[in-house]
Amino acid sequence: MPSRDHTSEVLSSASLSKTAARLCVVGAVILWSTSGFFTKSHFFDNWPIEWRGAMFGFWRTLAAAIVLLPLVRGVRFRPMLVPMVISFAGMNITFLTAMVLSTAANAIWLESTAPFWVLLSCLFLFREPLQKRDFLPFLAAFAGVALILTFELTRTEKLSQLGVIAGLLSGICYGGVIVTLRQLREENSAWLVALNHAASAVVLAPLVLLLGYWPTPFQLAWLVTFGVVQMAIPYLLLTTGLKVIPSHEVALIGLLEPILNPIWAYLVWGERPAWWTLAGGTCILLGLFLRYVAGGNNTTSH
Repeated sequence: MPSRDHTSEVLSSASLSKTAARLCVVGAVILWSTSGFFTKSHFFDNWPIEWRGAMFGFWRTLAAAIVLLPLVRGVRFRPMLVPMVISFAGMNITFLTAMVLSTAANAIWLESTAPFWVLLSCLFLFREPLQKRDFLPFLAAFAGVALILTFELTRTEKLSQLGVIAGLLSGICYGGVIVTLRQLREENSAWLVALNHAASAVVLAPLVLLLGYWPTPFQLAWLVTFGVVQMAIPYLLLTTGLKVIPSHEVALIGLLEPILNPIWAYLVWGERPAWWTLAGGTCILLGLFLRYVAGGNNTTSH
């Protein structure tokens, strides 16, 4: 027999309109876009740059998990939780590594290839055939990826090169997060989000202990804010929205993030992306636009 909390959540999600669900996802995307604001700060220059992304990942997910744990209801195991946790942990590490080692624009544009990995997963895992309209968007998006990788891997230093590779991997992992969360849309949102963050923190804890760098009170406050504002709240909003609207529409709304993220990094920290990042990012955005807007795949509201 379902608990009262579980029944309330089901009724709440059932009454959530598509407009409200879209607003939840928009709010999540805006908060997500602040990652450049947090990671590009100079408050952590004493931390080793090659490990800074992973260390950010630990403290960010630990803070988010602690905040989310009291909200957890309806705990139960489902096999899909395993690939969800793996995808999330991978995304957490690779994206923050990309943000630290490369530019915010490189990191977010490469992660934004996630919808195309979602389409590929539907092709190979769920046997859903690709439509003819998918080919041109794929060409545009992956031309953008090729442009960024070509110039970054030939004209930048080794750390930046590692950063763009991490960024590409973060897009693949993020695609896995979208697919698995959609499959788990009937589960308690706080349970899914808290599990993802707690598992990521556990994975990174041995590395942090080994490195032995501990935040000052100010740095700790910064990291807690990072975890709550940029991770915990957005993922609650995202999983709420995914209960009502499909993953491809979430990917469409997600186009806001690659636009806003580099803007925060530029306005607050003065970081300017290279011309090839802007050109490649434009190709990726064009591919997403062709797939989800010009392709007529967006869902009508009611």
